[in-house]
Amino acid sequence: MGKEIERKFLVKNRSFESMAGRVDRLEQGYISLRPEGTVRVRIKNDHAFLTVKGLNDGAVRDEWEYEITIADAREMLDRVTEGTVIKKCRYNVDYAGCRWEVDVFEGAYDGLVVAEVELESEDCRVELPPFVGEEVTGDVRYYNSTMAGMKKA
Repeated sequence: MGKEIERKFLVKNRSFESMAGRVDRLEQGYISLRPEGTVRVRIKNDHAFLTVKGLNDGAVRDEWEYEITIADAREMLDRVTEGTVIKKCRYNVDYAGCRWEVDVFEGAYDGLVVAEVELESEDCRVELPPFVGEEVTGDVRYYNSTMAGMKKA
């Protein structure tokens, strides 16, 4: 079992685009939306993963991830996920010794841009890049699982 320690922020400008080293295309859905144990299937470019995440304790939670075939992931997304399938482009930005992932959402959440940074420890200090705005770590409205479970018009 691994631990995921991350902080999440809203993005206030598009300066991350010119800073990005790589951009990934992601599509993900949830087989379980229970906060105690979400189960996510994700296609990232030409790879696919099944991920189980435990309940958040601040910025920390348990995480297990397994690579699966794209064919299996596509079938799961089409046949067994709950709610909205989330589509986004992820910009990978290295800044001040940290890897930032900036998600630009499409479809139901078009216009939402969120930046995350994974940390080695919960008390790790991090220098914020110029595109980072309000911190939303722990705000369930910005969990992908919450957004997937919400009904959008």
